[in-house]
Amino acid sequence: MGIHAAIFWLLLLLYPFHEALLAGALGCNWGTRSSHPLPGDIVVRLLKDNGFDKVKLFEADPKALRALGRSGIEVMVGIPNEFLAPLAGSVAVAEQWVTQNVSAYISRYGVNITHVAVGNEPFLKTYKGMFQRTTFPALQNIQAALIKAGLGRQVKATVPLNADVYQTNNQLPSGGDFRPDIRDLMIAIIKFLQDNGGTLTINIYPFLSLYADPNFPIDYAFFSGSAAPVVDGSITYSNVFEANYDTLIWALEKNGFESMPVIVGEIGWPTDGNPNANLDYAHKFNQGLLDRITKRQGTPKRPTPPDIYLFGLIDEDTKSIQPGNFERHWGIFYYDGTVKYPLVLENGQGLVPAKGIKYLSKQWCVLSPERSITDPAIADSVNYACQYADCTSLGYGSSCNELDARSNISYALNQFYQVADQQKGACSFSNLSVITNIDPSQGRCKFEIMIDVGKHEKSVNSGEEGSARIRWNAVVAMVVSAVLLSSASSALL
Repeated sequence: MGIHAAIFWLLLLLYPFHEALLAGALGCNWGTRSSHPLPGDIVVRLLKDNGFDKVKLFEADPKALRALGRSGIEVMVGIPNEFLAPLAGSVAVAEQWVTQNVSAYISRYGVNITHVAVGNEPFLKTYKGMFQRTTFPALQNIQAALIKAGLGRQVKATVPLNADVYQTNNQLPSGGDFRPDIRDLMIAIIKFLQDNGGTLTINIYPFLSLYADPNFPIDYAFFSGSAAPVVDGSITYSNVFEANYDTLIWALEKNGFESMPVIVGEIGWPTDGNPNANLDYAHKFNQGLLDRITKRQGTPKRPTPPDIYLFGLIDEDTKSIQPGNFERHWGIFYYDGTVKYPLVLENGQGLVPAKGIKYLSKQWCVLSPERSITDPAIADSVNYACQYADCTSLGYGSSCNELDARSNISYALNQFYQVADQQKGACSFSNLSVITNIDPSQGRCKFEIMIDVGKHEKSVNSGEEGSARIRWNAVVAMVVSAVLLSSASSALL
């Protein structure tokens, strides 16, 4: 047997077949926390037009899964953390979940589901151990359910983990090991994954290193070299991604898992909501990441590149901002699928925007020129608008931070008006505002016009999707009614 053939068969023994052949493939996270989501068929076309052959969903979203049917795109379906307890408590619940969210979409719609992600970063330190007792049993029950459904070889279970599950005792990758409080649990999970042909999924965020530590060397967060590289024995690390990833590899090797396959489940850079979350930095980071993927470049400890899922595809305007205002701005595309910044993909082409988007009318809600910015009703109106709409771009160091007071107020009012589908009365606010046909956008601050979800849904024959939209419209109508009542009360006073 020749040396090349021997190496090939050795790789097959060490890795699942599809992992060996598709190492370094490009995936993307498709989050759906949006008030006006892009239609699923448009998102799938966006993925395919831009060469993404893998996608990760954070939950079994019916519209997204149906749209992915027969697309050829490999799908990782996520299970939210709040489902871990019932799944851990009953294998029957796990079997029902697999039947409804995996088997059904594979058989009926031809969705190419390859992974089930059990939980989402369940061992984050900030959770204070909330999911430590339920994650592993939930994983075991999901694996058993996949096997019972005849999908044990086709669909692999994994647990997406934050990089805080490992640490180093000497500030170098070679000191890597799992956190003491979860070390035994991590070893048990990894052994279980290995025994069942699964993979370990890790989320790595260089941006968060910079966000957490103002003294973090900024050039070390990118891939263009560092003025202060980290030297670990014979290895020199010029970027935090390689150092972080190899810290994990050292932790795996120390605990007997030298050949454990690893997926990078999330990595990216936000574009708004923080001074370091901007278009220039996001372009620099993500282009460097894509260049590594194109070159099939691994790390010093693992020369074979892992599968990487870029985070994320599209901005999500209703996502939780508890970690920071930047959470709603991770997309390489804006909420409507337009390109944020140029990226050169593996085939040499640039990003392709979404096609066939229908928008609401070209009109905006702004502060009336007849009203003073000192009007006592303004503060409550702006706070109310930002309670129901996304105003994170107004924060310090963000894209709309440099607006003057009048424009700042107008931005908040318009965000509410657009989220409310430009409904009659949604631009009232105690008679503070007016509707204009002149775009008030300034510089890098965009006054948005929302997607007309209603027009898109006219072509969708789905009672479930229609009922979901009715529920959202009910919420919007309730909020608009509250604004109208507030305006009427002010008028009476």
